[in-house]
Amino acid sequence: MADTIKTALITGGSKGIGYGIAEVLIKEGIHVAITSRSKESAEKAAASLNQIKEGFAIGIESDVRNLESQQKAVETVISKWGQLNYFIANAGVGHFAPIKDLTAEQWQETIDINLTGVFFSAKASLAALTDTKGYFINIASLAGTNFFPGGSAYNASKFGLVGFSQAMMMDVRDAGVKVTTIMPGSVATEFGDHKPSEKDAWKIQPEDIGQIVSDLIKMPARTLPSKVEVRPSMPPK
Repeated sequence: MADTIKTALITGGSKGIGYGIAEVLIKEGIHVAITSRSKESAEKAAASLNQIKEGFAIGIESDVRNLESQQKAVETVISKWGQLNYFIANAGVGHFAPIKDLTAEQWQETIDINLTGVFFSAKASLAALTDTKGYFINIASLAGTNFFPGGSAYNASKFGLVGFSQAMMMDVRDAGVKVTTIMPGSVATEFGDHKPSEKDAWKIQPEDIGQIVSDLIKMPARTLPSKVEVRPSMPPK
């Protein structure tokens, strides 16, 4: 029976957008593996997700900056559930400072996680997704099209990610693999050490991004929304 249940791997899935996507997919009856650089965080989040449907989530310690680590995560999913249908490249980091204050280390970490990390995710998962005619979904940002002061590293990583994702889409669609870039605006998450509260009710919620992912994978096979921009409908004035 397990091989008839579809599976998803979500990087950076222990909280925020990744966790919100995991919740929605599990409710849809999809097995979900979430990764985190912290084994404890990954396993704790998976335990919480398994309260939705027992045995539908696993947590994996993995670092998107390391190709071998990503390959092992994919292998873990296939060993556990027999296939990989959906890969959601969600892991991300943000360092925001004027260029004169931005450090070389902050720049490198932003590019390594937000851009190179997605390349490694694609390299690690493409063979498995080709086998299942699966779906690779990138969580980018409206910062991938809108630049702002203090955003040089983050803008560069997200502009690059949008370009990478769209080119990848054209590379792999003949193999039956779909690629979509989701570009959210303000989302109520812990990103940047923020603590979500009732003041964030106007923002996109993590489960809203999960609903978009759910809608994408249900699209007719002939149709591919290759880039999805999403923003709060009623931002404060």
